[in-house]
Amino acid sequence: MNETSSVSKGCFVFKSASRKRKRQGVDGYMGDGSDDNGKDRFRICQDLRETVQQHTEVLQDQLNKKVLDDLVQFIKKHELCNSSDVRRQGAREIPTAALMLGVNVPDHTMTFRSLCNLLQESVTPFVVSLHAKGCATVKFLIQRVLEQLMGRGMALDEEQDDETALHLNTQCSIGDLCQWYNSVKIRPHRILERSIKPEVKNNGLYWSLPIVVIFKDFEAFNLQALQDFILICSQYTQELPLIFIFGIATSPITIQHRLPHSVSSLLCIEVFHSLSCTQHLACVFDKLILTSKFPFKLSSRVIQVLIGIFLYHDFSVQSFVKGLQLSMLEHFNSQPLSVLCCKKQEALLRAKTLSQKNVERIRHLPSFMRYVETQEPQDQVLLLTSDEHVKEVCQKLLKNLHKYHKNYYPILQCLYSLTSLLPKCPMGKHIRELHVTCNEKNVWEMEEYHSAMQLLRILAKDELVAALRECAGILKSANTKKMQNVLKQVDEFVVRLEELDNLHTEDLPGDDVACSRKDIQRRTDLHYLQKSLLEKESRKTRKMSSFEILRNEVLQYIDELVREYLTPAELQPLSEVCYYSSSGVLRQRLNAAPRTSIQAALSHPFHYLQNEALKTNDGTVSSNAPDLCIIYKLHLECGRLINLYDWLEAFVTVSSATEDKEADSEEYNKPKNLKNACFIQAVSEMEFLGFVKSTKQKTDHVARLTWGGC
Repeated sequence: MNETSSVSKGCFVFKSASRKRKRQGVDGYMGDGSDDNGKDRFRICQDLRETVQQHTEVLQDQLNKKVLDDLVQFIKKHELCNSSDVRRQGAREIPTAALMLGVNVPDHTMTFRSLCNLLQESVTPFVVSLHAKGCATVKFLIQRVLEQLMGRGMALDEEQDDETALHLNTQCSIGDLCQWYNSVKIRPHRILERSIKPEVKNNGLYWSLPIVVIFKDFEAFNLQALQDFILICSQYTQELPLIFIFGIATSPITIQHRLPHSVSSLLCIEVFHSLSCTQHLACVFDKLILTSKFPFKLSSRVIQVLIGIFLYHDFSVQSFVKGLQLSMLEHFNSQPLSVLCCKKQEALLRAKTLSQKNVERIRHLPSFMRYVETQEPQDQVLLLTSDEHVKEVCQKLLKNLHKYHKNYYPILQCLYSLTSLLPKCPMGKHIRELHVTCNEKNVWEMEEYHSAMQLLRILAKDELVAALRECAGILKSANTKKMQNVLKQVDEFVVRLEELDNLHTEDLPGDDVACSRKDIQRRTDLHYLQKSLLEKESRKTRKMSSFEILRNEVLQYIDELVREYLTPAELQPLSEVCYYSSSGVLRQRLNAAPRTSIQAALSHPFHYLQNEALKTNDGTVSSNAPDLCIIYKLHLECGRLINLYDWLEAFVTVSSATEDKEADSEEYNKPKNLKNACFIQAVSEMEFLGFVKSTKQKTDHVARLTWGGC
């Protein structure tokens, strides 16, 4: 490490993690005692967060299954110790898998954890996972390999625990690894009993198990250390069945750029590609948000905030899920009625036993107030005066809200499957964007929707049938009576369209000729579609064919479904119970501004410490403030260069000033050594925070790095 240039010289102590704060309340609920359902909200929120995390891990494993299985097959194929011919030939190439994971670095941890578990269960227990942070030199790199391999041996072989530990601390070389690996082959029953398949045990090929070394962040490794490690390992290919896995976030060309030809030629490289982060996000979005299984929902603005952070920051699906979980915490903490945000039966039971305070909260919900305005006068009186009547109506509205979600998502997916057929259609680009549009306003009132419906009216029969079949597959998973009726109608449309096969192409005038199979290439051109639409408008007087009539009937039915089921969620009564809409709070939580927070803490310590003695007027410095706050406020009055002596004198003057003590008092004239020490420590902290730095222009000055206050 480079030497640190500092104003002061001293020892830096790194304390261990502080003890967790004592939780208040019951079951970890951090709330006040006046809340009558705080414990229930905390439990529901905790269950939802755990469910979301479990579903995310399962989805991640399913999406990575193919590439992980390919890696397992690659390693099994290159088990060098199974083939004695390779040893006799003296091959020095090391099998290497370049795993392309993408720039979503926070998601790589889960992928590598799944890979390590899969390799240890099905291939070999000798799996080493290296991080660039602890491998600055080749010595440290080899030491990490020995620690993970021989350390595993120590954990399972208790006879030579002390001797192996001493050996590991004093020597770090590949030769030691060879000796250890040979000793494992002699006594395999102690270490490998749990990991070896029965057929391998019977053949006595314990030593055929390879040693897999995973470089998690290949781009971050020290070049010289990595090159030396590869060169050393290439000399031991006949003794050690080594296999490398490079975790790459950018491009396979990175290997050639970082490793010279003399080193890369020693690697037998095969590239493996994982799914992109956008595909991962689309799957997570479909399974966690576009589903009625989870009662917690996000408003359109909150979704836009999370998607914006994903696209413009780190492309991390894990960060997106953490944002979703943070939204849950904010919603259940700020909305007392979120106790009804649970499964249908539990929500109905809770609605029966609502407290009087929660009934009043329901009456003040904007969606419930709109609902009251649509009722008859006598019902309005009951809703405003009778608590029992409100509870009964609340149960009915909760049932309707659950039905709305079960009907909304299938119709949304059907609309997306139709619009995705259209070239350059904004509504068919991403289903999440279509979902946001439907939640913001009535989608059928938008110009993009009318344009999409006009383009759908010139679809070919084959494309229309394929889209309807896809819609039928979506509707089969819906378990409501209305969706089953829609499914029957869609199946009927498919049958009627298939019965038109006996019509010839020459019998289909106008658009049908243009949509024949010979013009599939042209049909995907947006300009051609617009031209066909204009020609259709100019020939309104001609008689429509049977296919055109049926196609218009299908699209008319689709339009009716959209108008009935894709209404904005905020128009549904009691939508505030399960929808989180505080996008500003979420943006403030996720888009952290550390510089602003630090400046606010140093300028106004009362904001965080809540000490009445720290309250001051604007522009003044309190003598009761911490030394760092005094130093910070004094440095704001200086220019680009700050004289340390003048700074010290001002600090001593401010920190010693009191209202009820005179200048000649004993406490005022206490030893200056203590003041000097406090000043040096505070200046060092200012330098650590990045507000000042040492300068060679004047030895008794420091340079200021920031301008302006908070």
